[in-house]
Amino acid sequence: MWEKKPVLLIVLATCAILVGTIVTMVLPFAWVNTEADRIEGVTPYTALQQEGRDVYIREGCNNCHTQTVRPLVSDVLRYGEYSKSGEFVYDRPFLWGSKRTGPDLARLGGKYPDEWHYKHMDSPRAMVPMTNMPDYEWIRDYPLDPQMIQRKMETLDFPYTAEEIKALEGKNEMDAIVAYMQKLGSDIPWREATETTIVGELINPYAEADQATISSWAPLFSDNCAACHGARMEGDIGPELIGEDYDDEILFELIYSGITDGGMPSFSSLGTDKVWKLTNFIRNYKADGDQ
Repeated sequence: MWEKKPVLLIVLATCAILVGTIVTMVLPFAWVNTEADRIEGVTPYTALQQEGRDVYIREGCNNCHTQTVRPLVSDVLRYGEYSKSGEFVYDRPFLWGSKRTGPDLARLGGKYPDEWHYKHMDSPRAMVPMTNMPDYEWIRDYPLDPQMIQRKMETLDFPYTAEEIKALEGKNEMDAIVAYMQKLGSDIPWREATETTIVGELINPYAEADQATISSWAPLFSDNCAACHGARMEGDIGPELIGEDYDDEILFELIYSGITDGGMPSFSSLGTDKVWKLTNFIRNYKADGDQ
């Protein structure tokens, strides 16, 4: 039937394509980036953070890391509250991405202290043993050029003062990218909205475990805690753990919930069983010395 009316077929097909294009690619922009989408507290990048963002793009970090938490249960449980358009009003271009060779970074800011990021950029495997991320120690050798940055900001029409640009003197690319990492997701109170709540009475299921069993949990500590607290709990980025007299319940809560203002992430994703094993391993190590 339609093959006998090619002109009508072309007209109808064109209309269908135009309607589909308008519905999926034009109309949505009428409802985004409005005042209703703006999130109070989201601020522009500082000059140092913006320069770190440029280094991030230059080194292709966005090829392995996304910067958007999808509205999926698995994403929210792992990374926190899903991303909203108002978070990206100062991102040009946006770096949402779609491929996760490495973890999503949209909620990275404030998760770890600055020193963790410096060590991670220097030698990623020293902090995350199984990572395939390359070393970036060399970017410490490249100081920022305030004059070049000022010309770039003037071209982009970014509102930085001469004092803000001058403050970049003595900084290098490593300082810049760490500052950028600490900015990601830090403007919105998502952590308060997703704080982990422990329900019910805490009872240590391994209180009577023998030494051999507790010693077998050493890899759990090495994989999750040693990078910050030292392989022998002597302290490094995080405090020394030997000699600290925590109750089982308090130590469990610290590991499970993390310390939001102290740069220690929550380890609730490990599950209660592994957190209890960590609790007992740390307490036993403190009591008995070397394992």
